[in-house]
Amino acid sequence: MSTNIPSTPARLDFAHPPRIAIVVSRFNENVTHGLRDGAVAWLGEHDIALRAEDILYAPGAYELPLLAQTLARTGRYDGVVCLGCVIKGDTAHFEFISLGATIGLQQAALSTEVPIAFGVLTTYTDEQAVVRSRDDVHNKGREAVAACVESIALLHKIRGC
Repeated sequence: MSTNIPSTPARLDFAHPPRIAIVVSRFNENVTHGLRDGAVAWLGEHDIALRAEDILYAPGAYELPLLAQTLARTGRYDGVVCLGCVIKGDTAHFEFISLGATIGLQQAALSTEVPIAFGVLTTYTDEQAVVRSRDDVHNKGREAVAACVESIALLHKIRGC
């Protein structure tokens, strides 16, 4: 497994700070709340404001694509960060939920042309999920929001905004 994590550009130039929505799955909330906290911390470290109403909660990972697409289409957000956790069990449920969330989020981003970050952990064990949601620099919520903001900046550059 690679441990090379892309670094966020030192300077992200915006005419105005981007408005980000964060959608957090309530399923496995001991993990997803850690992802949320990591994303919120990263935004604060980069002086990007987040309003209380910009954090929304979904029942589970399967619901994230529709909610993300709907948020993106409102025009209120420059990007949407989706945070969830699917842990493998004894049935095929893991595969169906993981695939549905993955393809759904990709389709939502492509159809709306708004960055929608995939911060859904798909792990084999509870321990793997906990490690990825800890309060440290390897928190996957931090990585998801960083990818979203960097994508917004790059799209602004491409579009000449």
